[in-house]
Amino acid sequence: MIKWLKINNIALIPSVELELGPGLTLLTGETGAGKSILVDALGLLLGQRASPELIRSGEDQALVEGLFESPDAQPFLEAHGLPADDEIVIRREIQASGKGRATVNGALVPVAVLRELGALLCTIHGQHEPQGLLDPDTHLEVLDRHAGVTTEGVASLFARLRAIDQELEALRRDRREWERRREMLEFQAREIEAAQLQPSEVESLEQEKAVQANAGRLATLAEEAYALLYEDEAAALARLKQVYRRVEELGGIDGRFEAYRAGKGDVMAPLEDLAFFLRDYKDGLQVSPGRLDEIETRLALIERLKRKYGASVEEVVAFGQKCRADLDASGSAEDREAALGRERAEEAGRYFAAAHELSKKRRTAAKDLQKRVEAELSQLAMERTRFRVQFDPDLPPADAADASSWSERGLEAGEFLLSPNPGEELRPLARIVSGGELSRILLALNAASGLEAAGKALVFDEVDAGIGGGVAEVVGRKLKNISGRHQVLCVTHLPQIASLADAHFAASKRLEKNRTVAQVRRLSSEERIEEVARMLGGETITDTARRHAREMVKQALRA
Repeated sequence: MIKWLKINNIALIPSVELELGPGLTLLTGETGAGKSILVDALGLLLGQRASPELIRSGEDQALVEGLFESPDAQPFLEAHGLPADDEIVIRREIQASGKGRATVNGALVPVAVLRELGALLCTIHGQHEPQGLLDPDTHLEVLDRHAGVTTEGVASLFARLRAIDQELEALRRDRREWERRREMLEFQAREIEAAQLQPSEVESLEQEKAVQANAGRLATLAEEAYALLYEDEAAALARLKQVYRRVEELGGIDGRFEAYRAGKGDVMAPLEDLAFFLRDYKDGLQVSPGRLDEIETRLALIERLKRKYGASVEEVVAFGQKCRADLDASGSAEDREAALGRERAEEAGRYFAAAHELSKKRRTAAKDLQKRVEAELSQLAMERTRFRVQFDPDLPPADAADASSWSERGLEAGEFLLSPNPGEELRPLARIVSGGELSRILLALNAASGLEAAGKALVFDEVDAGIGGGVAEVVGRKLKNISGRHQVLCVTHLPQIASLADAHFAASKRLEKNRTVAQVRRLSSEERIEEVARMLGGETITDTARRHAREMVKQALRA
């Protein structure tokens, strides 16, 4: 709902502020008084194209502000990172230089975002309507609302189908790359597995390499150490035994040596173990011909694998295990393609079942909508008009073999066709509908099914074009009925419609300092009678016109 509207320096309007409420709000006034300017200004807030030509002569900029109430728009605000509130303030500035800016709740937004948000808040139906009913893409949405169905489930299933198709296409396109990757994984896994690497293997090999390279020197050193420690006449162990014999004698005389005598085993035992180890080490030291080359070759292999696959043996082994795991998990390209094919067939079956059920409901609802719209149009001086919903294809597919017509909206496209006169073929609305006829069709659709989502503000500009008399009264009643579900703003020249207003605004213009100034103001009860009387009788308002106007308003209030 539009709660407040402010306009500065738009065309003939220097400044105006309007407070709007629910129900049916009508705007009347002489031709050229500025009624359409108000609609154009509101269109700026809804994202319509801005032009510097809209700026009032002599001014540098124009401004339009509006306060909207729409809980349904909150998800949109949150999705675009805009301040979310039940009340939405939209501001649009136009500069004489051609530049401008738009804000939503104080945050700058591109006009494209403003246009998307505006579509949730309000719809303007006019004689030169650029979108809405003249866009065939909107017709299925109207039919679905009438049928009480939603396309969310079908759209979700269709999105899954498209994702599978894209993966299949990528798989087929990149099959060579896929196979090359498999070959590389297989080579890497086999190379690492064939090496049979062991933890701490490098340290062991380095140690063995040092022994093999220095075997002669090691044997000499071990033999010399063994002799010095055990075998020579003056061997260290023999001399130590002599030392400890004397310490034992000293201990027998002086108790202070007892501790040293008791520690004999701690000194002698390790040295004896060392002597025996040196003897066995020398005897067991062997140099294998070619073993050094084997060790160096093995170390070179490990170093090469480390350069390719990891900084340590453990990392190389882990890399090989990952390659093998990837191979086991991936299978062949053909296996993956076959699995996707099976998955697609299952998803296609689910999609077709859901879309086929949706299609049946649509076609049933289309017959009902056709009857209702034609009945409504017959009350709007279009009694011989034929209205049809054309589906493409004409009949829903019998099975899922042909998916050429599938989309996120179901198995078919839909378009409204019209034949205003007997003998004329049914044609798309945009090709045959005049401005007045379009407005009446909009009314008929709203009356028959609810063209727009409940709670949305609807603006009808010149809805009464080409009609009068009893038809005008019917149009007014239908606008009144629609205003029970929507806030309705209507520009009209007909007193039959104006008399039904819940709120009545009048546009007028005057000469001020040699400049034409347009203003819009809300009428009081008596002023409203005067305005309806003017619409009935013209410039000269007679008492008869006033009585007629008063009676029309009273009847509207009683209805």
